[in-house]
Amino acid sequence: MDGHRISMLGTGLIGDFYTMTLHGQRGRDHVRVVYSRSEARGSAFRDRWEIPESTTDLRAAIDHPETDVVIVALPNFLHEEAIGLAARAGKAILCTKPLGRNAEEARRMLAMVEDAGVFAGYLEDLCYTPKTLKAITAAQAGAIGDVTWVRSRETHPGPHSAWFWDGRLTGGGAIVDLGCHCIEIIRSFVGKGNRPVEVLCHTDTLVHPISDEDNAVALIRFESGAIGQFEVSWTFRGGMDLRDEVAGTHGTIWMNHFLRTGFEMFTAGDSGDGGYVAEKAETSAGWLFPVGDEVSELGYVDMFTDMFRSLEAGAPPRETFYDGYVVNAIMDACYRSASKHGWEPIELEWRGGSTPRISSTPERHEGLVVIKREILPDGRHKLILKDETTGDFMDRVVSGA
Repeated sequence: MDGHRISMLGTGLIGDFYTMTLHGQRGRDHVRVVYSRSEARGSAFRDRWEIPESTTDLRAAIDHPETDVVIVALPNFLHEEAIGLAARAGKAILCTKPLGRNAEEARRMLAMVEDAGVFAGYLEDLCYTPKTLKAITAAQAGAIGDVTWVRSRETHPGPHSAWFWDGRLTGGGAIVDLGCHCIEIIRSFVGKGNRPVEVLCHTDTLVHPISDEDNAVALIRFESGAIGQFEVSWTFRGGMDLRDEVAGTHGTIWMNHFLRTGFEMFTAGDSGDGGYVAEKAETSAGWLFPVGDEVSELGYVDMFTDMFRSLEAGAPPRETFYDGYVVNAIMDACYRSASKHGWEPIELEWRGGSTPRISSTPERHEGLVVIKREILPDGRHKLILKDETTGDFMDRVVSGA
């Protein structure tokens, strides 16, 4: 196959990352036309990436006769209109995160693509970072046992564009911008078929004079008993902090995706106009944390590879519009929880079946339940035991296993 010809909707930072990936990595998929609400921005984007056409007509970009894929890299409040037009045009649709401003909007978009029978992929790049993909594979293979807890953190100094700061256009603040990443990372580890049941969330606006949250923390309880925890902030100083931790009954995974990853550099140069270091970097002087291949390390390469391979195979991608809808439903519950200051049920149309609660058959020693086993310096084993008849706990040192 010669590759796909793309209608790129949007000329912001995410449009640059998407086009950089498509033109520079996979190689055979190209942007044929770019849409921007600004003629000047559209023309500049067209020239920067050597795209044949730019337009300020959304419908013309989507209906372009030489394109078969529409990528929605637009502000949140424009997603529904663009996806509706693309679905009616019968084209494959790839939409940036979050899918909608709320779950109802996301549900409508899900219905649009399913009713039209078109391919639809949810562009959740941080679920595709090389470290994340490898860690998910290990977890799914049982390397860490049953996943009991996942923590995902994304913090930085705040978004690049003005519209991000207006909750009327986005649907919220840092949760909608960053929490959507964290939630889907958490779901990838606990299992997509593991129903999210309820959330406990706290939000606050600590620094910026805006109406929506610039900081939030939440707990998500899943049907299996696993807990997901996310921390998001628009007030973190020092660049972009992307970290994930996964705990299981038999192991642990730690990942740092952007800071302290092994590439550190100090420069005493002028920070005024020292050039680009990495996304959300605040200075180009002092200790810096450059990123070797940013589009790869942020997941864009593997994300688009999955999307186009799935499209060509007639199979669903790893991240679907349904996944985007579930994320929106969880974020809606987060806002309700923060407002009510308590646990809040997650309301969604669930398709994932049921997941049994985490359980295990305990080891026994001489009729007693082994709570814990540890190895002493001399090689003997110390057991913490429980007598189920009396409920008493005791220590016992035994020879090696």
